[in-house]
Amino acid sequence: ILLFGLGLGTTITFASSHWLLAWMGLEMNTLAIIPLMAQHHHPRAVEATTKYFLTQAAAAATLLFASVTNAWLTGQWEIQQITHPLP
Repeated sequence: ILLFGLGLGTTITFASSHWLLAWMGLEMNTLAIIPLMAQHHHPRAVEATTKYFLTQAAAAATLLFASVTNAWLTGQWEIQQITHPLP
């Protein structure tokens, strides 16, 4: 079920044309891969899982902030609108 969640999150992220769907797919990937990383009960595995979680949380917050700022400036949540600069 974890691998299904990982595949589904990746598919949602790649196929999305909406910023919030892309963010949701990345979060699904995070929730699916953390148990796979922490499966081995070794201090290095726990450390790697913690570092991955903190890095992913910072990246998700940055993506969410950038998408909200983009939506505020352009009025669009579409990812395709990013190719057109603001007037």
